[in-house]
Amino acid sequence: MAGHSKWANIQHRKGRQDEKRGRIFTRIIKEITVAAKLAGGDVSTNPRLRLAMEKASDANMPKDKVLDAIKRGTGAVDGVDYEEVRYEGYGIGGAAVIVDCLTDNRTRTVAEVRHAFSKHGGNLGTDGSVSFMFKHCGQMLFAPGTPEDTLMEVALEAGAEDIIHDEDGTLEVLTGPADLSVVRAALEAKGLKPELAEVTMRPDTQAELAGEDAARMQKLLDALEGLDDVQEVYSNALIS
Repeated sequence: MAGHSKWANIQHRKGRQDEKRGRIFTRIIKEITVAAKLAGGDVSTNPRLRLAMEKASDANMPKDKVLDAIKRGTGAVDGVDYEEVRYEGYGIGGAAVIVDCLTDNRTRTVAEVRHAFSKHGGNLGTDGSVSFMFKHCGQMLFAPGTPEDTLMEVALEAGAEDIIHDEDGTLEVLTGPADLSVVRAALEAKGLKPELAEVTMRPDTQAELAGEDAARMQKLLDALEGLDDVQEVYSNALIS
């Protein structure tokens, strides 16, 4: 799309994440704790924990913090009991937004999420109001110039569902949520390292925003991502 580069958006997002590294550590610790609580501390039998630990490795999180989070999740040491909650709503121009949270106080969390939406021109919706516009999947993004034929051959053989060549040269590999680690390992074994690898909610269609609308939408997303109980924010907004 003219004026829009998925690769530029990736670099922008990574830069913003680097600025918020301390907050990212907190969120990964929560995810590891919950994953360990739900299915135990063995990564070989707990795909969610394996993905969370890969995320910790990508963020260069100290190993002792990872181990402490697993101990809290398995009950080896005392910890906070978190609950998973998802909120759905609309941003600028009707752009869809999904907010995934881990909280020990649902009343506090919904009030903060609702306030962020209303303060920045959005609206909190009902369950299922926008999630049908997204696909739950594993996603890896590769830089323009990555050898497409090799990537396609390795990824499909390892179990990938689709490979998408975006107009700016970015390559996307899509997998089932539980297959991301296996496909990523196969690609990295061939020297194909993704710039971004995550289980995500990928929008089926995107809402293009530019100018003042784009700036307002970014403020809304920043406000949601800045809330302590928020783990992930997904949107179909394509911000110029």
